[in-house]
Amino acid sequence: MTVERLRRRRSPRGSGEQLRAEILTAATELLLESGDESAVSIRAVANRVGVTPPSIYIHFADKDTLIDEVVAQYFTRLDEVMRAAGAEHEDSWEAAHAQGMAYVRFAVENAELYRVATMKVCAEGTDADAVLGQSAFVHFAETIERLMDEGFVDKGDPTPVVLELWTAAHGVAALMIAKPYIAIGDDYELAERVLTSVCLGRATKDLIGGDVGPTKIRDFIVEQRSRRGPDS
Repeated sequence: MTVERLRRRRSPRGSGEQLRAEILTAATELLLESGDESAVSIRAVANRVGVTPPSIYIHFADKDTLIDEVVAQYFTRLDEVMRAAGAEHEDSWEAAHAQGMAYVRFAVENAELYRVATMKVCAEGTDADAVLGQSAFVHFAETIERLMDEGFVDKGDPTPVVLELWTAAHGVAALMIAKPYIAIGDDYELAERVLTSVCLGRATKDLIGGDVGPTKIRDFIVEQRSRRGPDS
């Protein structure tokens, strides 16, 4: 696909939504192709779509507003991917783990969009924040609530648990994107290990109960090992 396109004829009445969708597609393509947010200028998007820059401003006040909408679409797609991953598993822990892995894979496969969506400092209350609070992480919270109902996680507000697991998934995804040369294993092996450890840690923490610190965890592990016996 060439960057320059023939200028469009005047669009028929009622085609504004189609043009808006084309603008968003063009901005997304430029972001993915260049791997650089600075490449997504209003002029570059206009050239890609085949319109003049003022036509872009009819739909988006400025570049930041346009990028914000691109990010909102990213989270909508992430929502679909995570929901599908969780739906494949009846076991709630398997569903949570699968959702985390789906998050990491989607992030790495859409690296520049992920950087803009999650590592750019934005003003509170943006469209992306609204989508973030209504889509993928709502479904993830539903999985955590299932674990609470099943007694694997202490009942209460699922948000802190969601943030713990999100932090783990985000951390390993960010590392894989920023440092692709690090030996992370085949087929997202590092992500598998990290998410498994976090799931295990969360389940164990609630099993121990109370304020859990390193000493309490050590004592719990020593006790469990003593129960297994020397030949276990």
